[in-house]
Amino acid sequence: MEWQGRGRALGAMSGTSLDGVDAAVVETDGERILAFRESGYRPYSDAQRAALRDALGKWPGDDGLEAALDVVQNAHAELLAEFDAVAIAGFHGQTLAHDPGGRGTHQIGDGAALARRLGVPVAWDFRSDDIAAGGEGAPLAPFFHFACAAWIGAREPLAFLNLGGVGNVTWIDPSRDAPEAPGALLAFDTGPANAPIDDLVSMRMSASFDRDGALAARGCADDALMERFRAHPYFARTPPKSLDRDAFRDLAQQAGALGDADAAATLAAMCAAGVQMGLERCPSPPARLLVAGGGRRNRAIMGMLAEMLEVPVTPVESVGLDGDMMEAQAFAHLAVRVARGLPTSCPGTTGANAPVCGGTLSLPEGGAT
Repeated sequence: MEWQGRGRALGAMSGTSLDGVDAAVVETDGERILAFRESGYRPYSDAQRAALRDALGKWPGDDGLEAALDVVQNAHAELLAEFDAVAIAGFHGQTLAHDPGGRGTHQIGDGAALARRLGVPVAWDFRSDDIAAGGEGAPLAPFFHFACAAWIGAREPLAFLNLGGVGNVTWIDPSRDAPEAPGALLAFDTGPANAPIDDLVSMRMSASFDRDGALAARGCADDALMERFRAHPYFARTPPKSLDRDAFRDLAQQAGALGDADAAATLAAMCAAGVQMGLERCPSPPARLLVAGGGRRNRAIMGMLAEMLEVPVTPVESVGLDGDMMEAQAFAHLAVRVARGLPTSCPGTTGANAPVCGGTLSLPEGGAT
């Protein structure tokens, strides 16, 4: 397949928060964003979310993956079928395990089957080639963030922060000619974000998340736990670097002796502290930090970021972007880059030994390019 000019690309993302599937259409040539178009969301039911939780940490060939695959395939097909007149789709799948220094990475989902079902080419399995080239396989949104920086007319270095289950940051020098150019990007996971808070309220209150950060706002962070958190060896590693959703899975248990509000406040402070330590590793202080993902709605986290950081912190909506859909939009953009044979990651974003065009492109009539 050869991509011609501009076109409508559809991207989908089911993130580590396990809340549902986001989908969005972007008009792009894989280098520039030409227009943002319609978007949609398909939530997972409690039973579907439970099936995905049961599969977390599992690898290909492990028992018990069938239910998770069924959830992922059907939820994506149902949502993506609602979009008309798209030329290509980007399908991330659902990350179940991520161990770039060991077993690799595992996103469940069959892009070839989805291409046949939707009747359009589908780019998928975005991470495997990057890991084979010595990279972390994550994060993958930075090349899209570079295009967003151009779309908003940025002139000074800036950073995008995504707060999903895990936090990740992309530092951008918008003066560079391309995202793979040396010095254009530095990207890495900052640490846990919403996942430990979601786990905490799920265990204690049978809720799925701390709405607006209201619980955390009523509490105080525990100093001893914060000191232990800051000493975690992950933060001493030089980026690029990445995390599995459950790399800090014991945080909710560590806060077990605290009351509900103090526990939530401690986990929110850990999220903010991870970002603070991460920005200290950027080539230069960004002129602003633009925040996407569900965590931007957590007022406790956003307030802590504003207190800890010496740069303006605002949701991406402040520059006309959609903080709920940026990751889905990213995979629309990346799908076109795959179709064009353009890099989707590079040494500055994942630590790969050279720019990598990751991803498999499956055609609706079968086969791949």
